[in-house]
Order: sequence, then structure tokens, then C-alpha cells
Amino acid sequence: MAFFVRPSKYRHVYGTCAKRDYCYDNLRVSANAWDTNIVKVNSRFLSINWQASGGGAFAVIPLSQIGKLPENYPLYRGHTGPVLDTDFNPFNDYVVASGAEDSKVMIWSIPEEYAEGQEEVQPILKLSGHGRKVGQVLFHPTADNVLASASTDLTIKLWDIEKGVEKQEITGHTELIQSMSWNYNGSLLATTCRDKKLRVFDVRANKVVQEGPGHQGIKGSRVVWMGNMDRLATTGFSRMSDRQLNLWDSTNLSKPIKSEFLDTSSGVIMPFYDPDTKMLYLAGKGDGNIRYFEYDNDELYLLSEYKAIEPQRGMGFMPKRGLNVNECEVARAYKVGHSIVEPISFTVPRKSDAFQSDIFPPCLSDEPALTADEWFEGKNADPKLVDLEAGFTAKAKKEFVPTAAPVEEAKNEPSSPVKEKNVVSRSIPRNA
Repeated sequence: MAFFVRPSKYRHVYGTCAKRDYCYDNLRVSANAWDTNIVKVNSRFLSINWQASGGGAFAVIPLSQIGKLPENYPLYRGHTGPVLDTDFNPFNDYVVASGAEDSKVMIWSIPEEYAEGQEEVQPILKLSGHGRKVGQVLFHPTADNVLASASTDLTIKLWDIEKGVEKQEITGHTELIQSMSWNYNGSLLATTCRDKKLRVFDVRANKVVQEGPGHQGIKGSRVVWMGNMDRLATTGFSRMSDRQLNLWDSTNLSKPIKSEFLDTSSGVIMPFYDPDTKMLYLAGKGDGNIRYFEYDNDELYLLSEYKAIEPQRGMGFMPKRGLNVNECEVARAYKVGHSIVEPISFTVPRKSDAFQSDIFPPCLSDEPALTADEWFEGKNADPKLVDLEAGFTAKAKKEFVPTAAPVEEAKNEPSSPVKEKNVVSRSIPRNA
């Protein structure tokens, strides 16, 4: 009987961890038990939740600053509770948002260089409105300066960070929101929730477009939108606490297209999807391995597995435009260990030094397709793309100047009575 091997350009992709000298060492990684990825990366910086006394903090480290970090590294302080999540603005490498236990969302401008003796960086904008801790922050993929934040008050808020205002509140969750993911053009948002439901929202209308039963285990579930297709991938647990990978049609969430048993470990699986290569990477918390699959015609084919001894506490993936295309690097993960972040490079083995256009189609650029006002008015647009053959050069720093009142002035202003009413009158279950 002939053995058929499915042809794939990515069948031999392999992962290589950077040597210790090229890692980011001597980090005080947050010990908070909240379930996020802990680290985020763009083409210039990585941000990591920090274990700090006296409030919450995170650090932003230039990617060029490898090796041991100095003891008194400047921290981003401003939150009065532990920082739970951060996200970089996809259209301005020097802007980062953070959400924390103090129920605030803050926007920060990253300096090109830290001043000598500088101990901390202050936020340029504080966004108040959530009634409880903010567990996730996520920038919009096509519209400039649009941010979504999810809170344990069971709401998601959409912010125009340039104006410093809340534009929309999304309701409909009955339990804690565990993860969220935008679709390709940012018109829809998928979420997983502790009530074991998978939902797709039209966020501008505050309307649930689709709802269905997700993973039936009580532990954390995650969702990721699969590029410009109407497909979702979710990771979670079965009733028997087996780890699962499900594939869904976002237009019909009554049951998954495919459901795959992974293993019986207990760590939450973090999914990352690359729309250019159609590869799905799965990294489990507490695991040392990263599985990667290729999506093709409603099937997920296991390609291989990167294995390491050290377990990961969190992970972030570099945007495609920041990769080394000359070495056929198709993905780069940043793995959080006990006090270290290790870059792991995923490479297609090719002998030629020429640009490989078949494995590097045009990828997401750092130019927005819409302004915040255009998007909130109802316009949709696909993301702008960039061809990597000519090489990608990150833009020089563009100053982010919000039109809202500066933080110092905002502190002295009385709270808006309407906002006070909103926060106080909202019914919040005590066990949220």
C-alpha cells in the first residue's frame, strides 16, 4: 500500500531557541495568577508584566537590549493594582496600553531612550469606566487608536484613545470574559467566557451575532480568529478535563466543525494564528512544548512540535513584518520563563539566499486602513499590506498626542455624574 505524504511548504518548519546571551534575563516576572499571556511584542519592544511592590507595573524593553537587565530598570508605574495585560498599538510602535486590577486602562508613550537615572514612566492617558479589574486589552486591527478592554464587571468597552473617551459598551456575558479576538477587518469580535459559551459580537451595535456552546471544562478557554476566513479556533477543556482544540464556523456556532483531543495536562493553552502561512501555534502554560498545525480545507494537520525542558508561563508572537525573512524565519515566539524571556525562531529550511515569495506573501503593515471616527461611523476596510521583499523598516517615532485632558489635569477634575451613575448602578454579581 503506497504511503501518501501531504505536500506542504511548512512540513519541515523547526524551532530554535536563542542562546542565553541573546535572551532577556534578570526579569521580575509578575506572579499574579490572572490568565493572560504576560508578554507582548512588536517590531521594536517587548512588554512584560512586572512583580512590583506598591501598586502595579510593567516593563518595556527594547528588543536590542539583550542579556541581563539592570536592577533599577525604569518601570511603567501608574496603576494602583497589579497589571494584568498589555498591548501595543499596531500602527505606532511607541504606544502601549495596559489594564490592571485597579479597574483602569492606561495609555503610555514609550521614550526612544530612557534618561539616565530614570526610575519610572508615567501614563499619558487614564481611562476610567470599568467597575472592576480589567483583564484584557486589545487594539483594533485596522482602525487607528481604537482599543477594546474586557473587565470582570462582565463588560467590554471600546475606547477612542486619541480623544480619551469611551465610545461603546458591549454587554451580554453572564460570567467572566476569558479571551477575545478580532476578525480580519475588525467588524466582529469573538469571545470565550466562563459560562462555557462562545460568542461573536457586532461590537458597534452591541449585538450578539452568533452564540454557541464552547468547551465544557471549567478551566480557561481561548479563541483566535483564523485570518480572513470565517473560521475560529478555540482551545479549552472537556468535561473530563482533557485539553481540546476545536475548529468553528463563525456563522454557525451550534457545534464545532472539528474537535480534537490533545492531552490530559492541566495548563491553559494559548493559541496563535498566522494568517499568511495558515499555521496555528499552541503553547500550553506549564508545558515546555509548542505544537504547530497547518490549516487546510477545514482540517488542522499537525506539522511538528518544538520541545524544551523549561516550562513556559506566558508567550507572545512577533508581528510578521519584524521577522528575519533572509533566513526564512516564518514566526518568532517570545517565551516567558521564571526570570527570563527566550526568543524561539521558527524557520523553513531552504538553501537559497534569495527572497522566498511563496512563504512570505504580503503581510499586515503598520499603516491603519481607517481612522477611529470612520470605523465608529460604520465603515469597514481590510488591513493594509506590505511586501517584505524590499525589506521592512520600522517608522521613526511618531508622537502620540491625545486631545483629552492630560493625566495631571484629569486627576483634579470631578468625575462625570453620568459616569458615576453608570458605574454605581450596574448590577455586578459578587462572585465575578
